[in-house]
Amino acid sequence: MEREMIVSSKGIINGIIADKYGKRGKDFIDSSVPSLSLPLTIRNAPEGTAVYAIILDDPDAIPVAGFSWIHWLAANITTGDLKENASQDNPQFIQGKNSWGLSCYGGMSPPNAPHKYNIHVYALSRFLPLENGFTKEELEDSMNSLILDSYTLSGVYAD
Repeated sequence: MEREMIVSSKGIINGIIADKYGKRGKDFIDSSVPSLSLPLTIRNAPEGTAVYAIILDDPDAIPVAGFSWIHWLAANITTGDLKENASQDNPQFIQGKNSWGLSCYGGMSPPNAPHKYNIHVYALSRFLPLENGFTKEELEDSMNSLILDSYTLSGVYAD
């Protein structure tokens, strides 16, 4: 029997993202962008998985920003266990530009109401030919034909 890939996080309990991964946390870049990235555990990746990619976005930002806010883009991740703060702690993977224009994790900062955040994780058949600072579109284009499986983990962060 084939098992589906699943992604979990100790930072999301009963659908709620812990305060420390967003604007009520203690870790920031330039005193305004939350920088403590969520820990993630990936299980049951399909055979042939070489690396993982992540897109963390906030579609609830569309009415406020005019687009789904990108909080984190990461690719060429070789482990199924991303530790807390992996984005800042000597990452062994590449990171794309978030909506703040930074190539790292930028945590939750809903300006107007609780927002639901989606962590899309992709199991890929090979490394992507990208460099730090890639865009969401570049990530999507490069992994298009390489996706073996995907999983979306969601959580809410209060305003």
